[in-house]
Parts: sequence; C-alpha cells; structure tokens
Amino acid sequence: MYEGIVQDLIDEFGRLPGIGPKSAQRIAFHILQTPQFDVSHLAQLLVDVRERVRFCDICGNVSEQPRCAICRDPRRNQTLICVVEDAKDVAAIERTREFRGLYHVLGGAISPIAGIGPDDLRIAPLMQRLADGTVQEVILATNPNLEGEATATYLSRLLHTLEIRVTRLASGLPVGGDLEYADEVTLGRAFEGRRSV
Repeated sequence: MYEGIVQDLIDEFGRLPGIGPKSAQRIAFHILQTPQFDVSHLAQLLVDVRERVRFCDICGNVSEQPRCAICRDPRRNQTLICVVEDAKDVAAIERTREFRGLYHVLGGAISPIAGIGPDDLRIAPLMQRLADGTVQEVILATNPNLEGEATATYLSRLLHTLEIRVTRLASGLPVGGDLEYADEVTLGRAFEGRRSV
C-alpha cells in the first residue's frame, strides 16, 4: 500500500506475533510521526537482546547469565518444580506471587500436527533434574488446550515411575465469566475441581 521503506517497516512489524496489519501500520506511523521517539535506542536494544539474552542452563528461562535469577535464588523451594511451556509462562506465574519453587521451561508443547514430539521439548533435561531425588513435587502447568493437555498427560505417565508427587494446575471458570458462555470442557473441569465452602 505504501512505497518502499515505509511498507518494508510495516511488513516487518506485521511479522511479529499478535501484530496485525493495522497495528503494524500504527506502530510504523508512530515512529515516523513522533520526533522524540529514540529509534537508535530501540535498534540498539534489539541488537543487545539478540547478543546477550540466552536461556538458563538449568531451567530454560530467559537470562543474561548462564543461570537465571530464579535458579540463582537460594530462597526458592528446591523441592518443587513447576513445568511450563514457555518462558512467558514463568513471568505470568511469578506475577501471582503464589509460587516460591523452581521452574522448568519445556520450550513448547507436544503437537503432532506441527511436527513437535516429546524429543523436540526439554524433557530429557527435566528428567536429569529429577534424578538426584531432591524434588518432591512436579506441578504440570501446561496450557489448558489440546497440545498442553497432551504434554501434561505424556509427562504424568513418564513421571509416574518416579517417587515424585505429580500435580496439575486446576482449571475452570474464570472470575467474572458467565456459565452460558463456558465451553463443555471448562465447565466439566469446574465441576471436577469443586471444593467445599
């Protein structure tokens, strides 16, 4: 729609996840029309992120060091590991301030349609972490979708052979939601996970 470099910029923003054509266009024009926008700082941050950020050698979370801040924190409960699909999930759980254990990032979920099997995930490193007997409970916090459920089922069967308690995050109705809009699986899980009041 636009000529040359402006369209290239819009196209590049549009390649980012969650950014549609209109959002890409708005971002590009914000950069073009805001004189005080520091483009060189943004460009340098992007370069620095690619050069300095890595994945933690232990859990797979993002870090600028070989071990992430959570794995380095001696106050964390070493007997508890929460297994998540992506590093973004670590941030979401940390925001709740409810979990004080360690994490293990799988790097995705089992998805035969996308060609992702158990060998494509960080399951072997998880098993190595569990081998020394320190961990007493593994919490499976994969997403409540088809791929996340398949991954949780696979892991629960795999971990069943170990002397470790395996739990799954509860799922059910969202706060503020209406029953009439809930899907059957969510409503069914809400009934399964009901508790005394």
